[in-house]
Amino acid sequence: MNKTDTSKTLKKRRGYDFNRWGYFFIAPFFIVFTIFSLIPLISTFANSFFENYRQGLQQIGPRFVGLANFVKVFQSDILHYIGNTFIIWMAGFIPQIVIALILSVWFTNTDLRIKAQQFFKTVIYMPNLIMASAFAMLFFTLFSDNGPANSILVRIGLAESNIRFLSSVSWTRGLVAAMNFLMWYGNTTILLMAGIMGIDDSIFEAAKIDGANPLQVFFKITMPMLMPIFIYVLITSLIGGIQMFDVPQILTNGEGNPNRTSMTLIMYLNKHLASKNYGMAGAVSVITFFLTSIFSFTIYSMTMKKYKNMTGGRK
Repeated sequence: MNKTDTSKTLKKRRGYDFNRWGYFFIAPFFIVFTIFSLIPLISTFANSFFENYRQGLQQIGPRFVGLANFVKVFQSDILHYIGNTFIIWMAGFIPQIVIALILSVWFTNTDLRIKAQQFFKTVIYMPNLIMASAFAMLFFTLFSDNGPANSILVRIGLAESNIRFLSSVSWTRGLVAAMNFLMWYGNTTILLMAGIMGIDDSIFEAAKIDGANPLQVFFKITMPMLMPIFIYVLITSLIGGIQMFDVPQILTNGEGNPNRTSMTLIMYLNKHLASKNYGMAGAVSVITFFLTSIFSFTIYSMTMKKYKNMTGGRK
């Protein structure tokens, strides 16, 4: 074998060895995903078809029951809990997206020349760093029957007596929505700002030269070009809304009071997990999975169609 053949053989071997190292580097992701995501997902689907719960000290099952768990779930108040979840999510998301859009446009507008932007950005993002449980405990203390909120309202004359905030349907839902708004509007603002900053400044300059006013610039240029980020924010917020748990769980002591009007879908799932009814918990989890998938796909399809119409079919 001559030197040329030897060098070609070495290059092939080196190339082959190099390619094999790629599998080594991506292997940790697939291992972690399989152990902590794929296997639990499969086991959840499997549990939904089995009767498997504990009654006192006696373990019942696992015994295959087919779709019986799903029938029991839909015979319960799950539709009411789904409605609660979406009402609370919408009450927090609508002001969240509106305020985030306004702030993102303000902070990225070079004509306004807002001072201390870094300070304001830090302030609006800080609530996102606070644990939801700590936030819920803070609101629980502030708006309790004898809390500071009642003391202030009575002292300034806006209330004649203490208001039972957590015994009112509208107040309880409003407090949960307000906490979700405060925790996430900063993160939404940062994402939308990143999207606006990615738009070429020459487009805005051309619009100003043509005489477009700020509202026309926003609706005709900013929003169409911001749609990919906007769709991402909308879908991730929807997924987070369906998975809403910690704030209403702590604020209502896990009962969804008053009269289960703030009981969310995941709180209902947690009830079955706490009672070790894994069959029913699996069924609720599967329903949540499909509900999230259907709504996410529907919103994605509708908004992407709108986006393509706004951009003339260009991707």
